[in-house]
Amino acid sequence: MADSQSAAVDTPNSKPMIRPADPRFSCGPVKKHPGWTWEGLSEAPLSRTHRAGQAVARIKEAIDRTHALLELPEGYHVGILPGSDTGAMEAAMWSLLGQRGVDVFGWDVFGKRWILDARDELPLDDLRIFETPAGQLPDLAQHDGKRDTVFTLNGTAAGVWVPDLDWIDPAREGLTLCDATSAAFAVDIDWSKIDVLTFSWQKCLGGEAQHGMLVMSPRAIERLNSYKPAWPIPGLLQLHSGGKANMAVYEGSTLNTPSLMCVEDYVSSLKWASRIGGLPELVRRSEANFAALDAWVKQSDWLGYLCEDEAARSPVSVTLKFTDPRIAVMDAEAQWALTKRICSLLERENAALDISMHRQSVPGIRIWCGPTIERDDLAALGPWLDWAWREALDAA
Repeated sequence: MADSQSAAVDTPNSKPMIRPADPRFSCGPVKKHPGWTWEGLSEAPLSRTHRAGQAVARIKEAIDRTHALLELPEGYHVGILPGSDTGAMEAAMWSLLGQRGVDVFGWDVFGKRWILDARDELPLDDLRIFETPAGQLPDLAQHDGKRDTVFTLNGTAAGVWVPDLDWIDPAREGLTLCDATSAAFAVDIDWSKIDVLTFSWQKCLGGEAQHGMLVMSPRAIERLNSYKPAWPIPGLLQLHSGGKANMAVYEGSTLNTPSLMCVEDYVSSLKWASRIGGLPELVRRSEANFAALDAWVKQSDWLGYLCEDEAARSPVSVTLKFTDPRIAVMDAEAQWALTKRICSLLERENAALDISMHRQSVPGIRIWCGPTIERDDLAALGPWLDWAWREALDAA
């Protein structure tokens, strides 16, 4: 609950009376789950090899709880990889692609990273790229079920998400590779349309960074068993063993040494999610959070959604651009300076931390609405945004 703190001053722009109880609205790493404590990690098998029985059991528990919480279909496998979501996604791309043509849909900082990987690093011979600026969704109807497809489910830095997967061919021959790091555990996912999905612990459930999760369908495992790309695959991205799928990855083995402290932290977040009602409650919390912030955005006269298409507007990583006409005449650097002043004022007041837009996007504000955030804190945030805006604009 938001705590009441009287901070009125004798100026026309008085500070709001209610301050968010927790000011951490960063889009990544995101806020820890409610009730998190260091004591909750006291059972971590520290100073043990990750190959020891207790450590392997804890890693396997993280895998099994992930499978259960995401409500994965039978036959889907979950593995832990190094390098956060980036490592998991690149492992999938390096190990699976190249058998057939590939389509990459990109509109976000990281979606465009997958474009660079496919075009410049692998590089793929038969490649189609569908790319749009931040705030716009590509034409997903260009999807061809005979080809492999790479896409981002929720663009963290662009405020754009894919509202449904109806555009994916249910009888497809190719694989769908989905970067869902800002969507897993916050929105419903149609697993019948997903062959490979990746995410990181630092996103929706507030875990620590460095580790990525890889979800593989039976069709993806079959691709590994029947095909291996001609290009060299770094060991940290290698999903094969002896020319077949390395199934040990999905049983608690890892491609490098994981942090058992981070594993324990992730298990703690999974337990919290199960206690409060599982995936349905996580999605409900995220939807309620977005509704609270959306009510303020709709009445704001200086901020609006970067994504103008309401259907494609992300309800998780809310990305806002300046709409006041006085800002439109400023160049980008001046707008970034204004963003910095707003964020500095809010941090000084401990009202909001780390809400500046991603530097590779456009100037503005980015606010996380995932399930570890409290709705009351988002409701209390709006007046503070207005206060900081007026203060920063007066100083501009």
